[in-house]
Amino acid sequence: MTENSPTVFADRIDADTADPVRDWSTRRTYRAGEFSPVELVAAKAGRRISVVLPARDEESTVAAIVTALRTELMEWVPVIDELVVVDSHSTDSTATVAADAGARVVSQGEILPALGDVPGKGEALWKALAATDGDLVAYLDSDLREFDPGFAVGLLGPLLTDPGVVFCKGAFDRPLNDGRTILPAGGGRVTELVARPLLATHWPALTGFIQPLGGEYAGTREALESIPFAGAYGVDIGILIDLYEMYGLDALAQVDLGRRVHRNSPDSALAVMAMHQHLAVLTRLHRHGRVAGAAPPGDTLMLHRRDAVTGEFVAETVEVAPGERPPMREVRAS
Repeated sequence: MTENSPTVFADRIDADTADPVRDWSTRRTYRAGEFSPVELVAAKAGRRISVVLPARDEESTVAAIVTALRTELMEWVPVIDELVVVDSHSTDSTATVAADAGARVVSQGEILPALGDVPGKGEALWKALAATDGDLVAYLDSDLREFDPGFAVGLLGPLLTDPGVVFCKGAFDRPLNDGRTILPAGGGRVTELVARPLLATHWPALTGFIQPLGGEYAGTREALESIPFAGAYGVDIGILIDLYEMYGLDALAQVDLGRRVHRNSPDSALAVMAMHQHLAVLTRLHRHGRVAGAAPPGDTLMLHRRDAVTGEFVAETVEVAPGERPPMREVRAS
């Protein structure tokens, strides 16, 4: 396992601001290096751990992640009991290379087939609850480069060692590579321009989370099965808000994972992701009684580009209606 040299994220909050957010950040921001695999095995106390990688066309990265997790956290030290890749309609060899590397691969469409199948990340994460049996479930994005198994150790550490924690989210620097230069922490544009202002406006208690949209997090099965899952890319902020509303801030934690490297998306894709955040937040504003009587939000996005041949602007309309899935415990009870 490689050595992480994380930034002390808690110090980024204004030291002169004595408020509940800073207090929470001081107490509930951990470092991945605080936990070791051997210590976590002792802390499991009979609990099973599932690690899930949602994947769509990730043949170039998923095998290395699976291999690292299987080797270091299953064979060398038995932290992980179940390593599952949920293949979300890949058109490449993602499923094959993941299985060859040692993961159990399940097709998203084959999980709970009677309930249909909706494209997107949220569906993969939600259906993964039905395809796994761990008492704790950790999610890791499958497009990570320079992957460190310490990511999983760090996410699981607070859950296994502090009975008051039901959910732990990864915090990290995200380099932005535009093909010419690399900004050490320039990634996360939807986070900075959309998600962070939305949380500051409507759920200021959650502003201490460094990466509210990060795809690396872990929770107890009881907590994760108690909340609905937003569709597509709204799932990450939706989980964070719903668990806060259900359990309170002190049951949530974050862990400094150091640096996270993955591919960066074009602006057109970021626009769709941004709309997913707005839809997930609006749904939760209504659900939790923070707004009432507003008209239903729009579900289409118009993107504009200049045609290289004609020189004229061309408009493209994208349907953005990811929907929601109910709490998994309700599905199990039906």
